[in-house]
Amino acid sequence: MKEVMAIVRQNKVNATKDALANAGIPAFTCRKVLGRGKKLIDMTLLRSIVDSGDIPVDSSGEYLSETTRLISKRVFNIIVDDGDVETVIKTIMDVNSTGNPGDGKIFVLPILENYRVRNGESTVETY
Repeated sequence: MKEVMAIVRQNKVNATKDALANAGIPAFTCRKVLGRGKKLIDMTLLRSIVDSGDIPVDSSGEYLSETTRLISKRVFNIIVDDGDVETVIKTIMDVNSTGNPGDGKIFVLPILENYRVRNGESTVETY
């Protein structure tokens, strides 16, 4: 089993939920997070744009104003069988990719053990 952890823009949550359900992946956890990427910005460019009052209200405006503030994002945690990982990744990328900085990040992690709280049933993955 694997965990697919995807950080996406908050305005893409509903489209991502629908796409995952349509791809046969209805179970996931989604939560609000704050963070920022590694990309740095030219502060002189930002100052000139802010001074002119022309910050665009789209992903480029988000990029321009992201110098030190934390951006609201959403994290999906999806636990799937190894064979479903590529489907989940493709589905998330198809919905969330705009080609702009800030589209998100996807991580794939191994799940070594899991326990059902209801009855204590466990599964241990062997590699």
